Amino acid sequence: MASLASFLPIVSTLLSITFSTSQAAYYLPSSSNTANKKVVMNVVDSCWRTKSNWAKNQRALADCAIGFGKDAIGGKQGTTYVVTDASDNPTHPKPGTLRYGVVQTKPLWIILARDIIITLKNELIVNSFKTIDGRGEKVEIAYGPCIAIQHVSHVIIHGISIHDCKPGKSGIVKSSSSHTGRRGGSDGDGIDIFDSSYIWIDHCFLARCSDGLIDVIHASTAITISNNYFTQHDKVMLFGHNDKNVEDKAMRVTVAFNHFGPGLVQRIPSVRLGYAHVANNRYDRWEMYAIGGSANPTTFSEGNYFMAPNTPDAKQVTKREIKNGWSKWKWRSSRDKFMNGAYFVQSGYGSCCPGYSTSQTFPVADGSLVPALTSDAGPLRCITNKACSLVSLYIS
Repeated sequence: MASLASFLPIVSTLLSITFSTSQAAYYLPSSSNTANKKVVMNVVDSCWRTKSNWAKNQRALADCAIGFGKDAIGGKQGTTYVVTDASDNPTHPKPGTLRYGVVQTKPLWIILARDIIITLKNELIVNSFKTIDGRGEKVEIAYGPCIAIQHVSHVIIHGISIHDCKPGKSGIVKSSSSHTGRRGGSDGDGIDIFDSSYIWIDHCFLARCSDGLIDVIHASTAITISNNYFTQHDKVMLFGHNDKNVEDKAMRVTVAFNHFGPGLVQRIPSVRLGYAHVANNRYDRWEMYAIGGSANPTTFSEGNYFMAPNTPDAKQVTKREIKNGWSKWKWRSSRDKFMNGAYFVQSGYGSCCPGYSTSQTFPVADGSLVPALTSDAGPLRCITNKACSLVSLYIS
């Protein structure tokens, strides 16, 4: 192990050189309402937030994803569907409700007519080619079962609060405009991504669910989780169903520009078998550990900001779910910023770069810039006909 320990700093240095990005890439020209001060935005936000016509061209958001979920188009090619009714009927959803929109087989860009709290009576099964876009309104899905993305592709969820999710009961649930069937119940996840691809979760708030906040399981891949605010939860994100589910080796997930706030315990994320690129996220004082895993996953931690808790035995960022046999797992840290005694235990040899295509690639800053790049994580309170540049995070 002495030779491995001496080798890892060299690897980290090489990775840092390979992936280094000019900090200037994140600074945008200031607008008149910022008193001539520079505004720091990450590459996702700078794609759309500086434009005052964002509400007239909402579908342009679909061009702003990065990482493995870059090609998620959601309902970009469909018509606009407006949610006007907060009620829910899992079997016979009414026009105007959220459930009626998400089960349609045609592409739809779904927006909300007003501030709204939706308490679902059973899990919300989202069909392919759908966008749920909460910009301009305060939108909450809370206090009941929440979102299931299963056996579908091309889903975008943006700008909503998902919290206090409860298990769903066994019962009849509509899953498409032509199919209604019996469901066996759900675990109470905030968002459950099951055997699905091209999924992008952006600028959402997630907290206090009965199970995980986001689960990515059963060969789900081509997923980006970005600009979200997570807080007050135990097992935050699980990538991979279990250690024997070998289909999850195909899983590719990008986790970028998120703020993992106070009250989080573990699995931020925990990865089984597949690959995760964890880049430019802010971690504030986890209670057990931040990044975990089992069954030989590959994890590349790049440019993150890790603020360790004050608890002396919880300073380590990483946790392997086995005692021995993990020395060849590829877990790497490059340009991460470690605060309050935080440290990352690296392992493995050879490249663990994400292998992005040209369109998926995005600039990753040094970890010292992350507090600025994640300062607007979570839903944005955007105003029509104004650039969405001065905003405040709201937490339900």
